[in-house]
Amino acid sequence: MNLLQSNFPEWYREIEKPGDPLTGISDRIDFERIRPILKDLFTNHTEKGERPNYDPILMIKILLLQQWYNLSDPQIEREIRDRISFLNFLGYPEKLPDRNTIWYFRERLSKTGKGRLVFNEIRDQIMAKRIRIKPGTMQDASFIEADRGEYGKPRGDEARTRRSRDGTSATKNHERHFGYKAHTLVNEIKIIEKLSVTPANIHDSQIDLSIPGIICYRDKGYFGSECKGINGTMDRSVRGHPLPVKSIRRNLRISRIRSAVEHPFAFMKGMFHFFHVMVTTVQRVRVKTYFTAMCYNLVRGRFLDRIA
Repeated sequence: MNLLQSNFPEWYREIEKPGDPLTGISDRIDFERIRPILKDLFTNHTEKGERPNYDPILMIKILLLQQWYNLSDPQIEREIRDRISFLNFLGYPEKLPDRNTIWYFRERLSKTGKGRLVFNEIRDQIMAKRIRIKPGTMQDASFIEADRGEYGKPRGDEARTRRSRDGTSATKNHERHFGYKAHTLVNEIKIIEKLSVTPANIHDSQIDLSIPGIICYRDKGYFGSECKGINGTMDRSVRGHPLPVKSIRRNLRISRIRSAVEHPFAFMKGMFHFFHVMVTTVQRVRVKTYFTAMCYNLVRGRFLDRIA
């Protein structure tokens, strides 16, 4: 750390007084436990030696900041050099990556599936401090909008632009959506346990995130579908067979419980603006969703610590 950088912590303390949204995040997570997960992420050993890489923990923190503030790659490149609060969160590194390095790192995460492992590690650290009194989970799904691209252009593997790669159309409550769908499993303290990302036309009932031996509350859209856990799905009437009073009362009890599953979606879309993505491949959207869910879990964990 040079002479100028040595003044950064003192300057940060001045701006921390009015309040920094990132306060209390880094000290709740042991990021070093993520390092073994990412140790084989880079494969650049050559006969002339190994090319130095940026610290993977630094890169993970940058991706968290990017999703936290809904920044593009050029924007996050500028902000990590300009904002003291960002530098404090990153640990005042002497060298910072550019936009291309950030993009390539995120691509490696998407292709190797490491994003899910990083999400699981942070979730486990947050949950390690909690004692479950009433085990139970809730599953639901929400649309992630994407750009439709030009009408009539090919999609899928034949698509020539990123705007028409994997996104699909779906209609719900007479509203048409294009893009993707995030499926989440939330526990009783509103921490996201598991998630999955699919094209928008995949029905909610085709994704089962339930955990064996633990009850999973779901709405009527999952009626009749598989449930690995204890089935807490709301009943649905069929033609000519209206719901009996017993099922109506059961649905009301389940509805009161599973309403908590809406909280993570509302928070991620409201605070992190995660309702529209510019990348339109399932793998890339999945990585962004994992990091947004990590940001939510970190904020939720901080809130639970404060009220404990």
